[in-house]
Amino acid sequence: MLRLRALCFGLFIVFLVVAVSSVSAGERFTDNGDGTVTDHQLGVMWAKDDNQGDIDWRDAEKYCKWTFPYLIPARYDNWRMPTIEELQTLFVRNKDYQGYETDCGQTVKIVPEIRLSCGWVWASEPMTIDYKLKDRQIKVRTISSKLFNFHRGYAYTDLMRHYKAYRALPVRDLQEGK
Repeated sequence: MLRLRALCFGLFIVFLVVAVSSVSAGERFTDNGDGTVTDHQLGVMWAKDDNQGDIDWRDAEKYCKWTFPYLIPARYDNWRMPTIEELQTLFVRNKDYQGYETDCGQTVKIVPEIRLSCGWVWASEPMTIDYKLKDRQIKVRTISSKLFNFHRGYAYTDLMRHYKAYRALPVRDLQEGK
């Protein structure tokens, strides 16, 4: 019994050393082989591919939370839409990186571990307007939200009901409660 414990502990240590050395060696992404990619820099897991078709913001939210989790073998229940800041970290600003051409014919400069079918991805943050009524500050959600353009590398805002060439890219936090 003691040998079995020692063997298990030894295997755990080897696994831990390999995992830490690959991350410390500068490898930001790990392909999990199940349609997902782990991003060690952000501590999140990305879908390897977007939703593969035009989608508005509300349907993108539903796709990330409800549809995508059933398309992959591993079952996680905390998939969501990414923030603009998270999407910006995927854009490759290196002038030497040519990117790749998407299905819609647009060239994108996103990390090669993630494949987009078109270059505009919805972010989770709907636009809000702050109103001051007497002594109260009120936030009102508008009908617009942010997107990130992986062709040019900038964020912008559009109406949530628009869907032409817009995509959903699910992400989930690796740590619960985050």
